[in-house]
Amino acid sequence: MRWKQIETMTCSVARTLSVVGDRWTMLIVRDVFLGLRRFDAIQHDLQLTPHRLSDRLRKLVRDGILRRVAYEKRPPRFEYRLTEKGLDLYPLMATMTRWGDRWMAGRAGAPVELVHRPCGHAIMPELICPCCKSKIDAREMTARPGPALKGRGLPAPDIQPTRRKIARTSAA
Repeated sequence: MRWKQIETMTCSVARTLSVVGDRWTMLIVRDVFLGLRRFDAIQHDLQLTPHRLSDRLRKLVRDGILRRVAYEKRPPRFEYRLTEKGLDLYPLMATMTRWGDRWMAGRAGAPVELVHRPCGHAIMPELICPCCKSKIDAREMTARPGPALKGRGLPAPDIQPTRRKIARTSAA
């Protein structure tokens, strides 16, 4: 299968990568999340050639991640704003940031802190189960066929809820 065909796979990860899987694309999205919205500012930050940046921005607009908004009529100039679809990439961006901070930051530490505006605290993003409110651990997860794959004869994993062991403290 060729890279251009990846969007045809019945796989949400593959389809997502068909939109944001290029190494420059997520850095452009990161810059827009950080408030860099104009071509010149993004180009200056990433040191991309105008051609490559134009190509990536055009694709992000075409895929509905960004929208072009005019900020000057003469000469016509545009900035790039995240759409709802683009804003939905924030959990991915936050998770990538956390992974990078843990495994790639180096001695100087994390380059940025994520701050929750309503309370003003720096946070480390976590995945939490919406049902039991436990922290998600990859070793405790499994996948089963969803609606798009039902009826294709794929084996469904035997999923039995497991109880977490809770450390009991003795009352003295």
